[in-house]
Amino acid sequence: MEKLKTRIAKRAAKELNDGDVVNLGIGLPTLVANNLPEGISIILQSENGIMGMGEKKDETDPNIVNAGAQPVSILPGGQFFDSATSFALIRGGHVDATILGALQVDEHGNLSNWIIPGKMVPGMGGAMDLVTGAKKVIVAMLHTQKGAPKILKECTLPYTALHCVDMIITEMGVMRVTEKGIVLEEIHPDYSVEDVQNATG
Repeated sequence: MEKLKTRIAKRAAKELNDGDVVNLGIGLPTLVANNLPEGISIILQSENGIMGMGEKKDETDPNIVNAGAQPVSILPGGQFFDSATSFALIRGGHVDATILGALQVDEHGNLSNWIIPGKMVPGMGGAMDLVTGAKKVIVAMLHTQKGAPKILKECTLPYTALHCVDMIITEMGVMRVTEKGIVLEEIHPDYSVEDVQNATG
C-alpha cells in the first residue's frame, strides 16, 4: 500500500513547477514533500500557518507540525503566521497548486472529501478554501476504497466544492477533468484500459 502511495506522490510532484507555492493535504499528499523532482524549488504552504515547509525527517522538531499534525522541517527563510494570514493567502489566490486526497470525485470535477455521513469527523479543514482559492487542484488518491470506485459519474457523499478538480492521479494513471468528462491521459504499465474502466464508476 505504501509503495502505491509513494508512486502516486512522485507522479503528482511532476505537475509542480519551479517557484510554485503549493499546499499539500493531509494523508497521501504529504508524501509529495519527500518526493519532489531534483532541480526544482517549491514553496510548501500549510494552512495552519507555515510557508517554507520542508521534508519530514527523523530529527524534525516535534513542535513544528503540518496541518495533519505530522512533524515537519522548515527550510531556511521559512515563516510562521496565524491562521487568518494563512487563509488570506489561500483565499487571495496566492497558492499555485493544491494536492489533496478525496473520498469521491466525479466527471464534473466535483469533490467530496470531508465527511462520510454517520462517521466522526474532526472538521472540514481547509479543503473548501483551498480548492476554490488555488490556481490548480490535483487530487492524489488510491483509485478505489475497498474495491468500490472513488471516481464516479456523480458524487454520492456531501460535496466539498463543485467544478474544482483539474486533475486526478491514482496508482492506475493520470486523468484530466474536461468539459466533456474525465480523460485518461496516462496509464501505469501494471494496468490496462479495461482495468481502469472496471475500477471507475
